[in-house]
Amino acid sequence: MPSPAGDHDPGDVNALIDDFGLHIGRAMGWPPMAGRTAGVLMLSETPMTMAELRRALDASKGSMSETTRLLMVSGTVRRFKEPGSRQYVYEWRDDAWTGCLQHQLEQTTELLTLAENARARGAGLPGRQRGRIREMHEYYTFMVRRLEALLGEYEASRDG
Repeated sequence: MPSPAGDHDPGDVNALIDDFGLHIGRAMGWPPMAGRTAGVLMLSETPMTMAELRRALDASKGSMSETTRLLMVSGTVRRFKEPGSRQYVYEWRDDAWTGCLQHQLEQTTELLTLAENARARGAGLPGRQRGRIREMHEYYTFMVRRLEALLGEYEASRDG
């Protein structure tokens, strides 16, 4: 099984993985297992199979399946088959942070679309409710613009 540690002290790596579970999981709204899985994959030198991830994290098949799906949707992990293999492997994306920001932009854009639809459909609502919908629309319009700018700025900084 590939070691997520490389040549580092395994005790330090396990503590680091636990920190990922606690801090990244909490900050991203993920369960701790997703944060720990992110830590294992980020520190792994090679892609890992589902079985290797399960062993590394002492996790059930169902838990690991749900966790890897969450990490793929969030834009941080990719799943693929290596040439000549019939088994999927998972790895931390080289552009994971860009993927994470892109995911946040997509979620916020979806909420902007909701706000736009609510404005159109809520035209006959009383003033206070229309005001809340208008504020929602203004907020998500602002957030989409800022996230697009941040994504462009971050990508430019990585390319430079």
